[in-house]
Amino acid sequence: MKAASTRHRLPLAGLVIAVILAVAAVALGVWRPWVSVPSTPPAGAAAGGESVTVAPVPLLLPEHPTVLVFGDSWTYGSAATEPTLGYAYVLAGLLDGETIVDGVRGSGYLKPGIDGPAFGERIAALDPTLTPDLVILQGSINDRAQGAAGYREAVTAAWDAMAAKYPEATIVVLGPAPHELPVGTETARIDTDLGDLAAARGWWYISPIAQNWITAQNYLSVIDVEVGRKHPSTDGHHYLAEKLAAALAELGDAPVTEAGGSETTPEQ
Repeated sequence: MKAASTRHRLPLAGLVIAVILAVAAVALGVWRPWVSVPSTPPAGAAAGGESVTVAPVPLLLPEHPTVLVFGDSWTYGSAATEPTLGYAYVLAGLLDGETIVDGVRGSGYLKPGIDGPAFGERIAALDPTLTPDLVILQGSINDRAQGAAGYREAVTAAWDAMAAKYPEATIVVLGPAPHELPVGTETARIDTDLGDLAAARGWWYISPIAQNWITAQNYLSVIDVEVGRKHPSTDGHHYLAEKLAAALAELGDAPVTEAGGSETTPEQ
């Protein structure tokens, strides 16, 4: 009887030991005193792990690129002497290429425009047979009064649709430029939202706000505050086209981060 009793106790004792070891292993897995606790989130991770930054690749365009410029009234050419003197049209000559201009006054990702619907519906209506080398998604300050609710979702849906429609094109996002100074809170929020969303996709984001394209010193020479109702003047559009062309050129010279962390330029 004692032998039988002992045979039952031995597996029970082994089970107890196994449980103790398992608990210890879990505890060590959670609390590892030999590993320092990071004081900041890992690079590329947003607080709470909501988004990850993906490094974009250098912008490479053919010698005579075809560029689809899609945006709001600034892209339309509002306040220029003629709309075709707007920055999106002037950009063609600066890039020695062709621009296809699709600008609707008053439109945004959430807000319908004067001459057409919001960005998402407009993208759905674009000609699928176009073959742009580059798509520039401009703006928009027109969503300032719409608030943050649903904004990022609308942007994501519109960008998904544009990427699906022109899968061979490189997409660069051109954020809102200030129509007045100081930059409003909602305009700054839009700039931040678009920058975050572009970074998560590995898309280049050009921020006229962060790069100080329009300052107190040049505001009145860029923005027509009277007849133009705070849109760029003809000279202002030309200035913006030059700034955009220069920014695009810089993206082509951007360093490439390779495995191991080394950086090279396209010429290397």
